[in-house]
Amino acid sequence: MDTEDSGSVSLVSKEGDTFEVPLKVAKMSELVKTMIDDEGDEDVQEIPLPNVKASVLQKVIDFCTHYKEDPMNEIEKPLRSSVMNEVVQQWYADFVSVEQVMLFELILAANYMDIKPLLDLSCATVASMIKGKTPQEIRETFNITNDFSPEEEAQVREENRWCEEA
Repeated sequence: MDTEDSGSVSLVSKEGDTFEVPLKVAKMSELVKTMIDDEGDEDVQEIPLPNVKASVLQKVIDFCTHYKEDPMNEIEKPLRSSVMNEVVQQWYADFVSVEQVMLFELILAANYMDIKPLLDLSCATVASMIKGKTPQEIRETFNITNDFSPEEEAQVREENRWCEEA
């Protein structure tokens, strides 16, 4: 193990909860990596993450810790299946089998903290929820209200008929 990756850092959530995390795990976040002092301080540094709730930060840490031990398979694009355990290993599929609110919080946290594998996984999960569904089914899945009048919807369908024929 690199000596610069030994030690730990404290990540502080939006609510002020502190999570002590090994440096090698914390450095999966490009944001955290750039905030860490590389001067070899013995003190545990505190990195504030004001955009990340404690419950979400715990999930992010769980992901990064597991990823360091067992990296996730690369996600093929376009998705070959809407079943996540056919796209990634079972642990990762189970990891994103969460309520929609948590899934979207993970996307926001992964984007804010700049953790590409987590962002890829969580966005692929949303894509799998959309894959093969009609616009109406997508609206129902994500509780989206249709604000088109029937005439506007017919016009949009006519303008985009070419993509439904493919």
